[in-house]
Amino acid sequence: MTLETQIQDNVGRIVMKGRFDFQIHKEFKEAYTGLFEDAAVRQIEVEMSKLDYLDSSALGMLMLLNERAKSVNKTISLVNPSGVVDQVLEVANFNRLFNITKNN
Repeated sequence: MTLETQIQDNVGRIVMKGRFDFQIHKEFKEAYTGLFEDAAVRQIEVEMSKLDYLDSSALGMLMLLNERAKSVNKTISLVNPSGVVDQVLEVANFNRLFNITKNN
C-alpha cells in the first residue's frame, strides 16, 4: 500500500494505491491529520482509482475520517473508486455518508 497527500488550492487529496486495510491505519491517520491542520484546506478527496481492495477496518477508518472532518468543518469526497472498491462502498451504503465522485 502506498499513500500520498497533495494540496491544490483549497483541496487536499489522499491518493491511495494497493490494499486499504488495518495495516495502513497509522499512515492514513497521519495523512488526514496533516490536511486537517492546514487551514487553507477546506475539502479532502480520497482518490481510490488505484485501490484494489478494502476491508471492514478501512470502512471504519473512512467513517472516522468523516466524523473528524465534520468537527473541523471540512468535507470529504471519495473519488474514482475502482470496480471492487465501488461495489464494497455500494453494499455498505457509503453513498449516504459521502459524496462519491466517479470521473470515468
